[in-house]
Amino acid sequence: MFKEDTVPAKADPLLFLLGPVIVVLPVFLSYLIVPFGQNIVMTDVGTGVFLWIALSSVVPIGLLMSGYASNNKYSLLGGLRAAAQSISYELPLALSVLAIVMMSNSLSTIDIVQQQSGYGILGWNIWRQPVGFLIFWIAALAECERIPFDLPEAEEELVAGYQTEYSGMKFALFYIGSYVNLVLSALMFAILYLGGWEFPVSVSAIAGAIGVSETTPWLQVLTATLGIVTTLLKAYFLLFLAVLMRWTVPRVRIDQLLDLGWKFLLPISLVNLLLTAGLKLAFPVAFGG
Repeated sequence: MFKEDTVPAKADPLLFLLGPVIVVLPVFLSYLIVPFGQNIVMTDVGTGVFLWIALSSVVPIGLLMSGYASNNKYSLLGGLRAAAQSISYELPLALSVLAIVMMSNSLSTIDIVQQQSGYGILGWNIWRQPVGFLIFWIAALAECERIPFDLPEAEEELVAGYQTEYSGMKFALFYIGSYVNLVLSALMFAILYLGGWEFPVSVSAIAGAIGVSETTPWLQVLTATLGIVTTLLKAYFLLFLAVLMRWTVPRVRIDQLLDLGWKFLLPISLVNLLLTAGLKLAFPVAFGG
């Protein structure tokens, strides 16, 4: 925060300033639709999932803008890589989420969590979308530029990519955006595939076992508190996996990165979406028809 904030002499000052802001702002706005517990959400937008995907598509513009405005060849290459990577993996991610939306008959994050309730851990979407959750997790790591997909930075190749000419708080904004986006992706994964605030065991079953009504005030407060803790624990587990991969998996090449997105994840996500549509028609009870 206290380091000197420099701007290169031949850089575009306006775009140089706007780049980090455009990267960070959509990520923080996406938290508006994240339900941390039952009825604990900033705004229950009926099209919450669509809003999240739309906001995430704005981030590459800021990265490309930062690389171009720096007037540095390494920065420009990093910005181009970031834009190509984001477009490549945003399509599989959106298609995997669309399969969940199709099963839930809603774009609301709260509706998606409630659709997974009632059957305990067996009702979670991770069992009904085994391929979709793998695609989502790989695409989310690529969107957050986490190893092995941190090609836009690639210190050994591009010095630091689009961040090369940045210093001070502008430089910090890129890292804030990256880590906050990783937390957001973990929360969305928990909501879409792991039942969100739902416990592994149904609350109604617990209340019935101890002979207490679900409308009891102290039980409602306890349920809300445990719901928040459950959501955060699920997200924390996914963050642990992301950090574990950072120190375990080597970085891939840029051509391997793009091939994985376009030649493998995109066709598989399309087939997964078609299979979900077919299974929903054939087994409407199991697949939310």
